[in-house]
Amino acid sequence: MGLDLDACISQLLQKQLLDESLLKEICEKTKELLMRESNVIHISAPVTVVDFKPHSKALNNKGDSVECSQNIRLVRFPAGDYVDRGLFSVETISLLTCLKLRYPDRVQLVRGNHESRAVTQTYGFYTECVRKYGSTHVWNYFTDMFDFLTLSVVIDNKIFCVHGGLSPSIHSIDQIKILDRFREIPHEGPMADLVWSDPDPDKDEFAISPRGAGYTFGGQVVKKFLEINQMEHILRAHQLCMEGFQATPNYCYRCGNMASILEVGVGGQRFFNVFDAAPENDRDGPSQQMSIDRK
Repeated sequence: MGLDLDACISQLLQKQLLDESLLKEICEKTKELLMRESNVIHISAPVTVVDFKPHSKALNNKGDSVECSQNIRLVRFPAGDYVDRGLFSVETISLLTCLKLRYPDRVQLVRGNHESRAVTQTYGFYTECVRKYGSTHVWNYFTDMFDFLTLSVVIDNKIFCVHGGLSPSIHSIDQIKILDRFREIPHEGPMADLVWSDPDPDKDEFAISPRGAGYTFGGQVVKKFLEINQMEHILRAHQLCMEGFQATPNYCYRCGNMASILEVGVGGQRFFNVFDAAPENDRDGPSQQMSIDRK
């Protein structure tokens, strides 16, 4: 019997874990699919950024329901860091991989700095996998799959989308296309910069990042990159924004920030759907999880 992705998606939307053997198959099939994708995926609007399931509700990585805003054919583009952001990282990445397999041309997954072995061992995903499955197997399935995620998306040849930011080693989009991405994120170099770097409004050029990885970059760097590549905007994630954009509600249950979903229309119009943390945060937050773990 073949893999029933609709059944898997339905189960995950109910916050029910998939069997370990099923996740192994899903990750292997996802790797095969991702292997055929470029480091830079070109897509056309309409596009929804940081949305999940076409025509339905989905979970963010705290287990909250998120309602998709349009029942039209869109490309969904989640922008990295699918794990280490709450108590439902396993369910979230399981759902996203199923959605990628179910809608391969309509869901694009961009790698973030947390889609790595080193970071997930420190920030929670490793521990969550062991707690929920009793071994490291599921963590291995997913972190192996992370090595195949694309690095960037370009919308309508005008908007460059990346998790982190720019790199002093990369001047043109073509340089990204030839990077060897099928590996753990290195500690330094252009691949690390794409997932770790941040803009700094107080600087013009590149500078050492206080994160210890990647760089900070200023307005002149952005202007030059856009001019060389004949683009208009850079769209990125990687940093918490209190007003949702400048998109995760109540970041890790504690920051009280708003969230946003960006929609890019056919004519280049941009609209931010901004919303507060879902009420499920009160039911599924850390204090409730601690009481469950004690039972």
